[in-house]
Amino acid sequence: MSDRFPRAVLFDLLTALLDSWTLWDAVAGSEAKGRAWRAEYLRLTYGNDAYVPYEQVVRDAARATGLAETIPQALDARWAELKPWDGVPAALAALRGRAKLAVVTNCSVRLGRIAAGVLNVDWDCVVTAEEAGYYKPNPQPYRMALARLGVAPAEAAFVAGSGYDLIGTSAVGLRTYWHNRVGLKRPHHAPPPDLESPTLDRLLPWLEGRPA
Repeated sequence: MSDRFPRAVLFDLLTALLDSWTLWDAVAGSEAKGRAWRAEYLRLTYGNDAYVPYEQVVRDAARATGLAETIPQALDARWAELKPWDGVPAALAALRGRAKLAVVTNCSVRLGRIAAGVLNVDWDCVVTAEEAGYYKPNPQPYRMALARLGVAPAEAAFVAGSGYDLIGTSAVGLRTYWHNRVGLKRPHHAPPPDLESPTLDRLLPWLEGRPA
């Protein structure tokens, strides 16, 4: 880790910052159903590369896992109920004023804006897969965010939520902190992160180049 504080810190949104898992479980009717639905959604999202409507991917994943047609509609209706993980507001507050803050999310513009707004942060940049034309881990969403921020990859850091992000950030050259809150397995073809932690407690020391 560089001892120079990054000019920008970019975040995955729906897993690194927000507990979207609990909402999906609640809408699906149980944790088992929610996790199966979410796993299929992740598989479809990261397998699509070129953007297809996010809402369609959610519907396709629900159908593939045997959920009722009304379930994706219910998720959409409750999207603003997304909550941040414990520690997220404090971590973002500690970074405000020290670095530009951005979101790079596999989401539609509409739902991405709603979810980013839940955190009450004056984001310098919010990039969705819909805008980029590709889903992560394609490099394009990350590069679009960096371009909008006017920051080179070497001057930035990324906070991942999914291990798939590690594929994209390594391709772009972004040092990466994996906030692996739900204990996901790293995809076999994904490189290791610079640091992996189940919380954001180690993020600030890591960014400052101190022992984390």
